[in-house]
Amino acid sequence: MSDLKMPECMRLLPPETMGVLQRLEWYARKRKQGTLSGRHVSPDKGASVEFAEHREYAPGDDPRNLDWRVMAKSDRNVIRQYIEETNLRATLAVDVSGSMRFTGDHASTLGGTALSKFEYARHLAAALAYFFVKQGDGAGLVTFDATIRARLRTQSRPSQVRRILEELHATDPGMDTAVGPVLHEVAEKIPRRGLVILISDLFDDPDELVEALHHFDFRQHELVVFHLLAEEELTFPYKKFQRFRDLEGVEEMLRIDPQAVRAAYLERLRGFIRKIEGACGKMRADYVAVNTRVPLQDTLLRYFGGRR
Repeated sequence: MSDLKMPECMRLLPPETMGVLQRLEWYARKRKQGTLSGRHVSPDKGASVEFAEHREYAPGDDPRNLDWRVMAKSDRNVIRQYIEETNLRATLAVDVSGSMRFTGDHASTLGGTALSKFEYARHLAAALAYFFVKQGDGAGLVTFDATIRARLRTQSRPSQVRRILEELHATDPGMDTAVGPVLHEVAEKIPRRGLVILISDLFDDPDELVEALHHFDFRQHELVVFHLLAEEELTFPYKKFQRFRDLEGVEEMLRIDPQAVRAAYLERLRGFIRKIEGACGKMRADYVAVNTRVPLQDTLLRYFGGRR
């Protein structure tokens, strides 16, 4: 009998990542809508341990929920309502545009291979999908560049992890991007309030980005933004004349003097990051700055540790 060969898509969940995920736990900060009994607060009233409010008794209500103390004081027949707990519905929105191809000389490695922003993003998405399904919640996937490339509806069954891994493995980076407009479409397609995790380098107009992020807040989703940038994009360490190629195919190759533009580039980058981070802060969304130089396991531990 021949040995069973591990599917290629399962390489997105290496043992070192699985080991880290076993020690982590997630609790939602906003109330969620769902159908299963779980650990996350729901906007619906049900049977749980957290008291919500009283309401008048109606025929058919369980007499065991009658509040006898209130009835004795006010002569009103009232029952106690509790906040129901529910499962979490997490949607992973992964940027697969051309700019995510960039790797750089300082990228972290996994399995001996340097990770481009795209590789880092899909390993991160795979880890989070496995994590949420493992703890009994649901995970879904949206990949996008200038349009939505693929969409898997949120499910909590174990086979959902395999479906997400297969989709991520089969995806190649595209060309141009339109993060802002696509995120508006994503926000409208998620039917219930839940968790949205955006994994992207966010290379788009900052005003359009902020408007799109507010759309998720308007729809009452909890939002986490993993902002992936390579070390070279953050520090611009180049000294000699360099040729820069547009990975999204919009502009022709440019040959510039890095020292002449470094100061302006870094100032503009810092302003861009401040704007996105500030918008997330106002919405009480998590903004997670990720340098692809940092190993994926460290990024997961740092974020979950800070969230606790």
